[in-house]
Amino acid sequence: MKWYTDYLSAYEKPYSELPPLLTNRVKKRIRELKHPNPLVSVVAIAHNEGNRIFSCLWSICENNCHFPIEIIVVNNHSTDNTESILKKLGVTYYNEEQKGPGFARQCGLNHAKGKYCVCIDSDTMYPPLYITTMTKALQQKGVMAAYALWSFLPDKHYSQTGLFFYEKLRDVYFNIQHLRRPELNVRGMVFAFQTDTAHKVGFRTDIIRGEDGSLALGLKKYGKIKFVRSRKARAVTGYGTISADGSLFNSFWKRTVKGINNFTSLFHYKEKYEDEDSNLIK
Repeated sequence: MKWYTDYLSAYEKPYSELPPLLTNRVKKRIRELKHPNPLVSVVAIAHNEGNRIFSCLWSICENNCHFPIEIIVVNNHSTDNTESILKKLGVTYYNEEQKGPGFARQCGLNHAKGKYCVCIDSDTMYPPLYITTMTKALQQKGVMAAYALWSFLPDKHYSQTGLFFYEKLRDVYFNIQHLRRPELNVRGMVFAFQTDTAHKVGFRTDIIRGEDGSLALGLKKYGKIKFVRSRKARAVTGYGTISADGSLFNSFWKRTVKGINNFTSLFHYKEKYEDEDSNLIK
């Protein structure tokens, strides 16, 4: 049985249809985890995630870690019942009315009390040792930030076999890219960093996407970016940009062509990236 089987039973399901025994259990666990002096702040961002955020929080509050944590959710201009669910569960949350992941993640960073900050996404589920594994990576000498890998949920549109090969090839590419340009591998749903230093850099709020990699690039000046390859930190999520490409094949082909065109540049260290006009918030 997959570690996320139980969480998947509530994924994409309206909160009103979930068993009260289950919601009360998660609510109790969230209350128990609240701590005035956490070592780790686990920060989720959410925009219209009413049918998925429960599975995410369920997986996080059942993580096995032997140090104090806090769970924070940033409700980023949701128009569904996301905020109502957060209230019912009693989780600490903040409303960020400026729409965009940069604004949402910066809001979470501003409120984080922990020495370490672990970023997550509300449409994603996390394995039992996720928080512990990411924290151990950050505690290594000279490490300023860490990122992990993720898998996609198979369904009728995306077969398990197809996703297996897609992820294997993507992971190989990430291993090569990590050598000189690890910031390009970073995704906010599996990203962790030293909180105090992140305050010095901050998330960019003037771009549509890439706020996570931009912070990683800034943090690289202060220390190492650790690539956490362990399956103990491998999250499971929905489809995001893959579905936007129309099919798994189209997504694979698009990324293959881009990878080939940019292959030689992977071996050159970069301190700054020029943003395309289409990625700027105007």
